[in-house]
Amino acid sequence: MKPHQVKGWLNPKIDDLELHKQQVKQVCDTYKEASELAGKGVHVLCTDEKTGIQALERAHVTKPMKPGRVERVEQEYIRHGTTSLTATRDVVTGKLIVPMIQATRNETDYVEHIRQVVRLDPSASYLFIMDQLNTHKSESLVRFVAAECGISEEGLGEKGKFGVLKTMESRAAFLTDPTHRIRVIYTPKHSSWLNQIECWFSILSRRLLNKRASFVSVEDLQQRIAAFIAYYNEHLAKPFRWTYAGKLLKM
Repeated sequence: MKPHQVKGWLNPKIDDLELHKQQVKQVCDTYKEASELAGKGVHVLCTDEKTGIQALERAHVTKPMKPGRVERVEQEYIRHGTTSLTATRDVVTGKLIVPMIQATRNETDYVEHIRQVVRLDPSASYLFIMDQLNTHKSESLVRFVAAECGISEEGLGEKGKFGVLKTMESRAAFLTDPTHRIRVIYTPKHSSWLNQIECWFSILSRRLLNKRASFVSVEDLQQRIAAFIAYYNEHLAKPFRWTYAGKLLKM
């Protein structure tokens, strides 16, 4: 018995178990088929935003370890503000693509990130795996995909009134259309951990944004995130060995 320890998890609210299983299977199958799809000219990518990354500076100098004494870190810190990271990870290579490190994270920013990713190989096909955040089902994203796929804006309708743009559900249906050169696969609600970019965000948190870190400004934080991404891409990037196949956890 270890009463001082606790382990948490999230049981997603599943209204339709069969649909949930299908969605999980689609994501996992896409990971397994990523190399084959790449051979056919289809980029399989995972994308998301990491928001509210704090630039915390230690108020006092960290004292290094000595024989018989561990490193000591002052618990008091100075807040310098926050930044956000919007990133896309190539499932086949493991590399981060055109990361955007900036203060804002809104609909316009997200579409600009996707635009920069597609610009790297304009004629290729794309499969973006992302969660169901509202900015991932936005009017701007629909209009971008429509323009890239040669679909006239006249048939899209009007947001909140009619057509493809009417609701988030209708926009999501358009973005997931398998006939489009650029399309989205959404992770089920409360299951964004299926997105491999979340695994990479965990790597960033453990290796750079940990309790030993100290950043003297937001600019310092942004520069060090950019430097870590560059180092990771050059020396550490590799595909994840994805083994999860959709088995639900039991309480």
